[in-house]
Amino acid sequence: MRYHPLFLITILITLSCNEQKQPKETSENLNGEMPFYIGTYTDQESEGIYHATLRHDGTFTNPVLKGVTENPSFITFSKDQNYLLAVNETDGEDHMGSVTAFTIQGDSLKFNNTKPSGGAHPCYIAINEEGVVLTANYTGGNLGVHQLDDKGYLSDLTDIQQHTGQGTTARQEGPHAHTARFVKGTRTVIATDLGTNELWISTLEEKEGKPVLVSERKVLLMDGAGPRHLSFHPNGKWLYVINELNSTVNLFSMETWDMLQNISTLPEEFEEESYCADLHITKDGKFLYASNRGHNSITIFAVNPENGQLTTVGYEDVKGNWPRNFSLTPDEAFLVVANQYSGNICSFKRDSEDGTLSYISAIELSSPVCILFESN
Repeated sequence: MRYHPLFLITILITLSCNEQKQPKETSENLNGEMPFYIGTYTDQESEGIYHATLRHDGTFTNPVLKGVTENPSFITFSKDQNYLLAVNETDGEDHMGSVTAFTIQGDSLKFNNTKPSGGAHPCYIAINEEGVVLTANYTGGNLGVHQLDDKGYLSDLTDIQQHTGQGTTARQEGPHAHTARFVKGTRTVIATDLGTNELWISTLEEKEGKPVLVSERKVLLMDGAGPRHLSFHPNGKWLYVINELNSTVNLFSMETWDMLQNISTLPEEFEEESYCADLHITKDGKFLYASNRGHNSITIFAVNPENGQLTTVGYEDVKGNWPRNFSLTPDEAFLVVANQYSGNICSFKRDSEDGTLSYISAIELSSPVCILFESN
């Protein structure tokens, strides 16, 4: 059977386009090597977003600069991992930071566009399956909403949800939005506000064809807590909130929004200043990890499968100063920590039976603050 040359060309172009739209290779395709991107602060030596690889033995390749952009303190992927989004944690014109979108080409980043974030000092960014982007603006005390199109470009702002109120401490003089997360499989959004000391629960709706946030309720935390980040238990029933100002983790029922537990991330004998940063739960829901800036540790919690209650297993020294964001590797065999002030990134082997961590290796990089593995 013979085909017209134009028909064959059309088939080749179609196959090429389909191949480009496939998700990126995961770590299982890379002989055990796990590539990741690193967000940094650029007020010292770093210049933007870096790329490195964690080898199967827990050692690193050297970080390589891939995207030049200002203060990309938090980064995330689109759901197909074809695009990378970064906040630019600044206070620019009209007291706004910005959000930048890149196309991922191999292990390189191609700049697409930048849009205002809706408020000053954006510090967190998330995206859902529909390409709706949420940005938490810390100093602005609000959430910005954008739409990412199918070519990886950000729309103008479609909504700004302004928070109001204040807490009881000096750092809670006004709203400080810190995190905004989509509840998987729903149109519910949960945001933390360190300044108002609340969880803001909203619904994502469409208004004139554009995504907007409609506030539903607020959940007040204990005085002086300062909620920062969230982690959902895999069963969808429990929510863990890490509190920056009083170094605690709270367990909430996602059905009633009752607080079920308040537990410290620090040893009883520790009396110096320390501020929580990040927390992550394992895919099996058995262990939860939290970072302490000041105590400079990762707290290891075991999770009771019956009620979600946490029990402290121990504390692992991060081998650096001011552990900001950290991440479990896609296979959860390692935990990787970004130590902001000491300028190093450290890997720890994780014991899946008891949750404990063992230090393996470190690399240097100025002001690392966010770790993003490619297949997470």
